[in-house]
Amino acid sequence: MLEGLPPNNAAFLMRLTCPDADAAQRVADIIVETFDPAKTAASAFEEESDRPEIERPWTVEVYFGTAPDEPQIRDLIALATGPDLAAAAEFGRVEKADWVAASLAGLVPVRAGRFLVHGEHDRAVVGVNDRAIEIEAALAFGTGHHGTTRGCLTFIDAIAKRRRPERILDVGTGTGVLAIAAAKAFHRRIKAGDIDAVAVETAKANAKYNGVGPLVHVVQARGVDHPALRGRYDLITANILAAPLRKLAPALAKALLPGGDIILSGLLGRDVAGVLSAYRTQHLRLLARLDIDGWATLLMRR
Repeated sequence: MLEGLPPNNAAFLMRLTCPDADAAQRVADIIVETFDPAKTAASAFEEESDRPEIERPWTVEVYFGTAPDEPQIRDLIALATGPDLAAAAEFGRVEKADWVAASLAGLVPVRAGRFLVHGEHDRAVVGVNDRAIEIEAALAFGTGHHGTTRGCLTFIDAIAKRRRPERILDVGTGTGVLAIAAAKAFHRRIKAGDIDAVAVETAKANAKYNGVGPLVHVVQARGVDHPALRGRYDLITANILAAPLRKLAPALAKALLPGGDIILSGLLGRDVAGVLSAYRTQHLRLLARLDIDGWATLLMRR
């Protein structure tokens, strides 16, 4: 599993051996969700062994574009797994390497409703009824393996079973996976934005690669602060972080048409109450909550 944006100039590494896949994923998730995905990426993989009868440990490697704050990283690891593992984290410098390609072997296809997110190496597993999205874990957050992305895709699929929104916006698009999913599900023009220029270009390329380039319009923007994104929508997706979600609550609520749905994610369990309060203040109500791998996704309606 791999999440985040691998910095081309990554020169700093944190490495940690975990007892199992769950612990490794929690560590990778919390670090990627805490730091700028344009400067940090995490890979979690099972160690190879010539003794299959012995349970193999999992390793987390986190790559940084700038020198990490080691005490802060250890605090995050302790929050995710406990103090013992936090003390075992090792920090160092690395030479530039194609670590993304080395990690792709661990990326298995992920299903969320009728959506199947996969890499090029798993095209053979796509079924005739799948809404396949091919994303390589190489340039931006959102490969589909993260619990927040899977939660959003599940809600998009559920909405597609009962209605077809006319105007759709994806805030913080990353790889563009949610915008691509919406284009495939609803056959509508999708507007999308991301604060990171590399993510914008990546989302455009992924949309074209997945055959929905003409439907997905991506711009560089902070929230909805861009002329191309202004207007009102009957479906908004925002898979970012708790703090910006709270800050954006008035703007996103204003952009949501009466009766429209908004999918919010990027939330740890402790974040949910604050985000719900911010959006309820804007006269939205909670329709459903989905928890995957410790991360919450909320479906709310105006």
